[in-house]
Amino acid sequence: MPNIKSAKKRVLVNQKKALRNRMAKSALKTYLKKFEAAVAGGDQSAISASYKMAVKKLDQAVAKGILHKNAAARKKSRLTKKANAAGA
Repeated sequence: MPNIKSAKKRVLVNQKKALRNRMAKSALKTYLKKFEAAVAGGDQSAISASYKMAVKKLDQAVAKGILHKNAAARKKSRLTKKANAAGA
């Protein structure tokens, strides 16, 4: 545990940021799971709606620094392939 005041503050700030990042990652995973469920369900309107939302959330995660841009591009590519295979 740090003794210096500024170091104590950094610990608190880092905890808050880690919590915010964890919440954002969890929310992103939820949208990706909703897309997977829509693909499994086979409803075309649900697939396209959840696809658009998942891509939007991936882009937002990149903008916030939660996810690397290449990782997001890879995930979007995979989502697109699944959506196209499902016939959306």
